[in-house]
Amino acid sequence: MTPPRKSTGAKRQPARAAGRGRAPSTGGRGASAGGRGAAGARGGAGGRGAAAGGRDRSDGTRGRAAPRSASAKPAGRGAPRKAAAPSPGRDSVSRPSRTKLVPTRSAQSRIGVTRSQAAGRTGAIRRDGPGDPHPARGAKGLGGDQIEGRQAIRELLIAGRRKVHEIWLSSELFDDDAVSDILQLAKANRVAVASVARTKLEARAKSEAPQGIIAFALPLPEAEYEELIKGRGSRKPFLVAIDGVTDPGNLGAIIRNCEGAGVDGVLLPRHRAVHVTPTVAKSSAGAVEYVPIALVGGLPGTLKLLKEAGIWVVGLDDAADRSLFEIGDLAVDGICLVLGAEGAGLSRLVRERCDVIVSIPMLGRISSLNVSAAAALATYEVARHRT
Repeated sequence: MTPPRKSTGAKRQPARAAGRGRAPSTGGRGASAGGRGAAGARGGAGGRGAAAGGRDRSDGTRGRAAPRSASAKPAGRGAPRKAAAPSPGRDSVSRPSRTKLVPTRSAQSRIGVTRSQAAGRTGAIRRDGPGDPHPARGAKGLGGDQIEGRQAIRELLIAGRRKVHEIWLSSELFDDDAVSDILQLAKANRVAVASVARTKLEARAKSEAPQGIIAFALPLPEAEYEELIKGRGSRKPFLVAIDGVTDPGNLGAIIRNCEGAGVDGVLLPRHRAVHVTPTVAKSSAGAVEYVPIALVGGLPGTLKLLKEAGIWVVGLDDAADRSLFEIGDLAVDGICLVLGAEGAGLSRLVRERCDVIVSIPMLGRISSLNVSAAAALATYEVARHRT
C-alpha cells in the first residue's frame, strides 16, 4: 500500500480576510503552499483544493472562484462555513408573520385612523376634551346616543335627563325661525352648536330625514325592572312588553303612544329586537326621553316573574276570541300588555306565559292593525278604565 502523501506547505491557518497576504482556500486539505501565489494555483504536493476567492497580491486582481468539488470539505478545521449574508434589498428582508405594523402619523392622517386604532387597541377611545361629538359606537345597551329631528332634539334639551355633547345644525338653517327655540335651549343648557354643511350632516345621519339637525349625547339610561313593577305611588303598575318588534318606526310610535297613555315602563328584549336608534327617537317625537325602558334577557321568563308579582299579563293577538274591550277590572289592577312582532305576532313561549289573550275587533275586510296602532288602542283602553 502506498503511504499517504504529506503536505509540503505550512501549517493550515483559519481563513482570514483578503489582503493579509494569504488567499483563502476552499479545500479542506490542499491549502496554498506559499500563500502569496496566484489565485487558482494548486496546493502543495498531493493537495486537492485550489486557492480561490482571495485577492492576488502580484497583480492586484480578484481571483475567480473555482468550482467546488462534491468531496471538498469546508475550511477551518472541519467547522461549517457560514453562508454569506444577503444584500439588504427589499426582497431579502425577512419579517415575522405576526409583526404588527403601526402607521406613521402622516400615514394615519392619510388613511383616516387614529393612533389608537392603528395600534389595534380594543374598546372605546377615551377623549379628555369637552364636547366629544363621536361617542363610542357598538356599545351594547339601550342606545340613543345620536338623535335626529327637530322635535326629538327639542325634547332632549327640555327633559335634561342626559348630557348632550354637541349639536350639528345645517348652515342653511342657522337663521331659520323654526330652530330658534332649539338654539335658545342649547344656549341655556350650555351645549355647543356647530354649523356644518348640509352634505356632511346628511352623510352622518342615520334616518331618512334628519331635518337639518343632529345631536350627540350620552346613551339613554336603562330602567331597572324591579323599579318598574312597583308602579307609581299608590297606583298599580301599567307596563307594556314588546315581543320581537324589529321596525324602528313602529317602536318609536309605540313608545309615543305609551307616553301619552301614562304607561309606567316598557320592557324590551335585549336580543332579537330593535333598540333606540335615531329613527326610533325621531318617530317617538322625543317620547324616549320620558318613558322608562328596561332591557330584559328573555321575555318569557320575565313574564313569568310578573305573574308571580301579581301583575296580569294580557297578550294581543288577532286570532283571540276575547275582545280587548272586555278586559274590565283587569285594567285597574297591575297589568302588562304584550305586543307581538309584525306579521308573526306573539311567539309560542310568550303566548303560553300570558294570562289572557285578547284581540281588537275588525269590522272591515282587513284582518289586523299595525302593531303601533294596536298599541294605541290597547293602552288607551287601559287608561280609560283607570281614570
